[in-house]
Amino acid sequence: MKFAVVTFPGSNCDDDCYEVVKEVLGQEIRFLWHKDRDLKGIDCVILPGGFSYGDYLRTGAVARFSPIMEVIIEYAQRGGLVLGICNGFQILLEAGLLPGAMLRNSFLSFICRDVFVRVETKETPFTRRCEPQQVLKLPIAHMDGHYFADPEILRRLEGEGQVVFRYCTARGDLSEEANPNGSLSHIAGICNSKRNVLGLMPHPERASEACLGGEDGRLIFESLLAGKNGLS
Repeated sequence: MKFAVVTFPGSNCDDDCYEVVKEVLGQEIRFLWHKDRDLKGIDCVILPGGFSYGDYLRTGAVARFSPIMEVIIEYAQRGGLVLGICNGFQILLEAGLLPGAMLRNSFLSFICRDVFVRVETKETPFTRRCEPQQVLKLPIAHMDGHYFADPEILRRLEGEGQVVFRYCTARGDLSEEANPNGSLSHIAGICNSKRNVLGLMPHPERASEACLGGEDGRLIFESLLAGKNGLS
């Protein structure tokens, strides 16, 4: 399977994604620069975490207008796989590929720690190797991770099964204490209606090797490979 990871000015997790795909999973991956206009025949594009363009205006607001995003939007609309992690999720929201917006964390401070998220559906290319209600331990590192959407959008996300991950306790329970940033409905990740675009705030690439303290994040990348290889 061929992957690409986009590097924006200010990206700092692009190398992490490259490492997981290339060295851990043994798949082909290449870097794409924010000014590129050719995806070069890839099967999945990753928008990594970081602080694209210094988070000027709003997180992801400037990156959304990068030349590469014009191509990625068209690619996603044709059904291409797009994974946005942290800042990548914020860019997908700004680009209109996912609904809603990202606000400042409810405690108004940067958060960097491990959290638990509950898998709400395995009916996406990104979670087919997971089980519904499975709890994953993943790290977060963000200042603007409070997911917000109006009631109509929330109803649609819930009704169509587009909420993919929720913040939870280690046992999978939803509680205010387990919601690190105040996200509505404990939302940690969502997909689009076609289920080919996923955005999530936790960093699966930082939890894909035992030497880093956990391998739960690897399930997300392995799910993509399972789909490519026709496995359930």
